[in-house]
Amino acid sequence: MKPEIRIIGIDDGYFDKKKDKECLVVGVVMRGYKQIDAVLSTKVTVDGDDATEKIAEMINKSRQKPQLRVIMINGITVGGFNVIDIEELYKLTGLPVIVVTRNKPNFDEIYRAIQNVPNWEEKWRKIRKAGEPQKVLVKNGIVWYQYYGWPKEKVEELIRYTAVYSVIPEPVRVAHLIAEGITLGESHGKP
Repeated sequence: MKPEIRIIGIDDGYFDKKKDKECLVVGVVMRGYKQIDAVLSTKVTVDGDDATEKIAEMINKSRQKPQLRVIMINGITVGGFNVIDIEELYKLTGLPVIVVTRNKPNFDEIYRAIQNVPNWEEKWRKIRKAGEPQKVLVKNGIVWYQYYGWPKEKVEELIRYTAVYSVIPEPVRVAHLIAEGITLGESHGKP
């Protein structure tokens, strides 16, 4: 693993599910876990179906794109239940996709909740298509992940390499801090 591998970490900001129609999504381009090269943003529809395309467009339009080697996302959804199709995101950008979460997703709870949003069957298909979450031990605990486009060993190596200050890899942690700082005025909680 090159120490300065260019990674884009992605997370969404705060939104009010009852009032907001859109949600901010932030992408942070980092060299490994040490240096920020750029911050990108887009907006997605709350509980919509445009996350995959909007994130791909954000990445593909960026001047940073030629340097990027991998996408890391905090969870497979943004803006509520706007589900990211990680295989389609890989096809649209040509970049491997890694989804990380602090806790193992509870598919029973997700299945019950997702039925309350439009087009839930397709959203559920995208979630299941991403595969069973795997776990990897990092410096500060365990992180759960799903992936597409890279071998499992390489995915785990990158997660361990970039999860230095938290169980969440640094590009995703920084994206979380920025997205919440913009939408709430100050970041709160952990990704």
